Amino acid sequence: MLGLLLFLCAGFADGALVPFFPLWAEGEAGIPVGAIGLLFGCYAAGELVAAPLIGGIADRVGRRPVLIVSALGVGSGIAALFLAHGVVLTAVLLLLTGLCESVLHPTILTVIADATPPEAHRRWFALARVASSGGQVLGPATGALLALASLGAVFLAAGGMLLVGGAMMLLFLTETIGTGHGASDGGRDADEDEEEGLSALLPAFRDGRLARLLFWIVLFEVSVSWLEAVIPLYAHDAGTLTPSGVGALFAYAAALTVVLQMLVSRVGETRSARWLTAGAGGASVVGFALLAASPSESALIGAVTLFAIAQMLTGPLVPTAVSALAPRPQRATYMAAASVANDLKDSLGPAAGTALYALAARLPWLLGIPLVAVASLGLGAAIGRSAQSTDASRPPEPR
Repeated sequence: MLGLLLFLCAGFADGALVPFFPLWAEGEAGIPVGAIGLLFGCYAAGELVAAPLIGGIADRVGRRPVLIVSALGVGSGIAALFLAHGVVLTAVLLLLTGLCESVLHPTILTVIADATPPEAHRRWFALARVASSGGQVLGPATGALLALASLGAVFLAAGGMLLVGGAMMLLFLTETIGTGHGASDGGRDADEDEEEGLSALLPAFRDGRLARLLFWIVLFEVSVSWLEAVIPLYAHDAGTLTPSGVGALFAYAAALTVVLQMLVSRVGETRSARWLTAGAGGASVVGFALLAASPSESALIGAVTLFAIAQMLTGPLVPTAVSALAPRPQRATYMAAASVANDLKDSLGPAAGTALYALAARLPWLLGIPLVAVASLGLGAAIGRSAQSTDASRPPEPR
């Protein structure tokens, strides 16, 4: 439950930070409009660089200290933006915040995997998405009220939520490393699992199953990320939605996840990974087709709804697959490697999507149709093969 609470806090912080940061940067921090995108890149770069290198530190020093330090670090970094002014100081704060963020989400997922049996992982990871989406609904709503007084106050609230979350971890979280329910050992020896060095820190170079899985995750996540990056421009240029209307659209998507995630997960419990990813791919293809056909309000709402359903289908599936692949002593390291997909989504995805949009308004949607179709099929096949190889390498149950 503490992991779900921290996901709620992190979702609140993200939901409050992202919509109001550009307004604050231009209006109160003296930052040129052209530099705002680069500052977002600093945040994503901190995560992207640090995740493969220090993401698995929770496997060596423990989950509890990593969660406490990362939650307090991210909260402090966001709250410190209240006092920031200018490009340089803001970039430094965002880079340091991204470094702390790189270990936050994968370690929360690791704690959940440690504390629950493998057959319950998909359900608990679905609950984590519900908690995060709940925060992403509350964050913008709270930020909208605080912005009436000061845009900087939004950062105090966002950072304060994670500081509270870190304090809760300090007071109530017990260490889960080496306890609870184990994962498959993947046929590895304990001595091999504990070896240090670059290969231990970057398991994707070491485990071909994980490398293949990550490839398809990145391809799927990057293509889907075009939705968040391009829809605001697409809707604004077409005169369909105001900036507040765009915010309401994405708040609706988060609220939809809160309401439907557990129902979708329950329906999908008896379905194979290939069925789930094919369903996600089909929903995404129809969503892209709606956007390519029209920038109307009904098309935007329909597309966002379909993409939300696609994320509900694949969201719990991916960490479940990664946890099943991970040798127990390297579970946090594998989760950190998987988090690189999200970091690439946040950095490479918006850059590619907006570049395509600059060439032609409908190009991201037209190119997204074949890309997401191939990615979803490849992801389902990779998860299926990983599950088969994991089952084959698992030692037989004692009689």
